[in-house]
Amino acid sequence: MIVLGNSESWPGIGTTADQLQNGAHGLDALVTGLSLVEAETKVRSVGYGGWPNLLGNMEFDASVMNGTTRDYGAVAGVPMTLEVTRLAKAVLDNLPHTMLVGEGARRYADELGFAKDPTLLEHSKKVWWRKLEEVMSEEQKAAFPNTDLAPLTKAITDPEKVRDTTVFLCKDGGNNICTATSTSGWAWKYPGRVGDSPIPGAGFYADSRYGAAACTHTGEMTMRCGTARTVVLAMKLGISLDDALRLAISELQELESGYIGGVVIHAIDAAGKHRVVNVGCDEEIVYWVWTPELGQPEKRNALLAEDLLAGQVEALS
Repeated sequence: MIVLGNSESWPGIGTTADQLQNGAHGLDALVTGLSLVEAETKVRSVGYGGWPNLLGNMEFDASVMNGTTRDYGAVAGVPMTLEVTRLAKAVLDNLPHTMLVGEGARRYADELGFAKDPTLLEHSKKVWWRKLEEVMSEEQKAAFPNTDLAPLTKAITDPEKVRDTTVFLCKDGGNNICTATSTSGWAWKYPGRVGDSPIPGAGFYADSRYGAAACTHTGEMTMRCGTARTVVLAMKLGISLDDALRLAISELQELESGYIGGVVIHAIDAAGKHRVVNVGCDEEIVYWVWTPELGQPEKRNALLAEDLLAGQVEALS
């Protein structure tokens, strides 16, 4: 068994590990752990701690995928809903659809009895408006929110560098490989922007026969490349995890137009080996991993893409 999570998975990865040790299915364990991340205000890219869009509204995205059946459920742009990963799991379990968005997703949350959560922290609201004031003219401030938002999006380009997502990957005791993601999305994004977190093949993909991958940071890039699916498909074709990641990295690095930023790829193979790779992020990237042999979740540093491409890496752990 293994649980792999990004830097912000710390509030829930231990609980997920405990549930796996007690025989829980991987999807159930991941949703339980991610719900704890969504409730943690110290995590600034998910749930209560997340950042709003340009209008000061919170919009949440989430997904879950069962790699054994390749069933998945997702929600995007959901307002007033904290436990969006649990809502995504309900889409998988109960509906003939795979994704609900916006007010439709919130309507389904109402049917399930989800609370309407006050999800914008007062601190986040103050920071949101302070940055807007810096980039708006007096005329724009007087007209706000009835002013063109696209120029503001280009002026701000996420000053807090909050393009992160919480991702969990696991292999459970029944050899089911699963993924779950949750995010409040790019801070100061244009209303309605959806990143890679709820998009299968881009932000995540799982196939219990071969492995799984999930991405954080610049989702606009992984959607263009189908990064998570690239990793898993390469392993299906018999390519090792390291070489699968090299292929995915090279595809990202081929992009020259559009918004270019950093990406972090988290991946496991069917044997439970893992890699986390920093592709172009300026800051140091860390992640969390748990296996029964470790006992407790461990915080580790991600590999640099250039080191993996050069073959300067230790054996898979």
